[in-house]
Amino acid sequence: MPHDTPLITTIVAALVLAYVFGAIANRLKMPPIVGYLIAGVLVGPHSPGFVADQTLASQLAEIGVILLMFGVGLNFSLRDLMSVRAVAVPGALIRLAAATAMGWGLGVLLGWPMLGGIVFGLAVGVSSTVVTLKALQDRHLVDSDRGHMAMGWLIVEDLAMVLALVLIPAVAGAMGAGPAGGEAHGAGAGQNDALVALAEQLLHRPLDLWMVLGLTVVKLAAFVGFMVVVGRRIIPFILHATAHTGSRELFRLAVLAVALGVAAGAAYFFGVSLALGAFFAGMILSESELSHRAAQETLPLRDAFGVLFFVSVGMLFDPSIVLVNPLAVFATLGIVLFGKSIIGFVLLLLFRRPPAAALQVSAALAQVGEFSFILAALGVGLGVLPEQGQGLILFAAIVSIILNPLAFWLAERLRPRLESRPLRHAEPDLSLGPVVPDSVDQVPAVEGHEEEAFEEAVQPTRLSNHVVLIGYGRVGSVVAAELSEEGVPFLVIEDAEGRVNAARAAGAEVIVGNAATHDVLMLANVMGARSVVIA
Repeated sequence: MPHDTPLITTIVAALVLAYVFGAIANRLKMPPIVGYLIAGVLVGPHSPGFVADQTLASQLAEIGVILLMFGVGLNFSLRDLMSVRAVAVPGALIRLAAATAMGWGLGVLLGWPMLGGIVFGLAVGVSSTVVTLKALQDRHLVDSDRGHMAMGWLIVEDLAMVLALVLIPAVAGAMGAGPAGGEAHGAGAGQNDALVALAEQLLHRPLDLWMVLGLTVVKLAAFVGFMVVVGRRIIPFILHATAHTGSRELFRLAVLAVALGVAAGAAYFFGVSLALGAFFAGMILSESELSHRAAQETLPLRDAFGVLFFVSVGMLFDPSIVLVNPLAVFATLGIVLFGKSIIGFVLLLLFRRPPAAALQVSAALAQVGEFSFILAALGVGLGVLPEQGQGLILFAAIVSIILNPLAFWLAERLRPRLESRPLRHAEPDLSLGPVVPDSVDQVPAVEGHEEEAFEEAVQPTRLSNHVVLIGYGRVGSVVAAELSEEGVPFLVIEDAEGRVNAARAAGAEVIVGNAATHDVLMLANVMGARSVVIA
């Protein structure tokens, strides 16, 4: 290939190697993201052979960030967040704060500036939406109670990261941080000077810092107000008018124009990040009935530039960091795999969620991903995070994403034991009447009754020749209403508490639990049922 076409060379090398290693990763039952990152390592400056143009790769990655954040906004569901807000909001914030504190502590031990340690802590504290969603989809858990909890936590974390992307540049600017590559990234005296400078800034010139932060908040508020007042009218109008033309090509182009145009406008006119502008564009569009079509039409391009983003991230990784500073490497990995997971598991137990659900949610979130890379690149670009910190984040991301299926597999292996624990002392005998277990899991009450808790008395049904209805969501509730109207005896198997209470309020008999477990099916007398309906 000619040497005067670096853009074409970079795109071709990135996409071809990403495909090869993504396919290998998929074959090994790992997320393709792992393959994309490895492809980036191979074409990066720290590996022998061909080296892609890093400047062009970073610019392509910027488009990838815009489209990724646009996709996050499209998938943002305030309804899902509100349904689990009592657990998701405090749980995600406490977990993120604790993980950030651990990351900051490691940064202090390594002699980094204070803001660099905070950026590092935020990067290792946030989990990957892409990886978690893929893991939940593969296991058909997206619409389950634990799936809603995991996605609720991710939404809260994503919103916190969006806020961080706005505030970090403002704080760095108030501190007078310079671009990456200066002496600020050195060890020893340079880092101590940066910490002293921050302390002096906070003690002697707090007005400057608060003025910068205040101006940033004003710009953000102006952008949000513009999007709420103007964007909510213009964006749906443009898409509806384009949809009426009947041209898929124009509609696809309109969606991309909205995503990129709003992102650029947010940066140029309001001084907020491209990523934030794209997120709000997606969030505004998610309220439209055309949101699903928009997501579907732009998915190929979002995937392509998302791949280029992950490849560009892999190009920054220096494998020698494992040999140069192995203790920091494994400490970072410990925070991601064990620190965050243990904190999340304990928090869910404190929120009185069943141990099996807490275990699965903790396993699903035991990795780092998209926002971690964005924060790391931002920190290095602002001169507050050493390149060593970015290398640690990249290593933790690659390894944690590779090991995430294993963590989920271990959680799946332990889940049946935890779910059947209340029944292990007595196998239910349908001929002997009710069986009350020695102990039961506690779960919080539904919205509006958060202070109450209920204790499930697990009893086998007395029904026979009945219908077993698995799931009481949008479809299940309709099926239940029809069965009730026809006078057909039935019972519901459900594990999401809001749906459990809704089914009981409708007069249905409910077996609380996972229909995939033997004991729950025994309690539902599935062998004596006339049919099973899976909703």
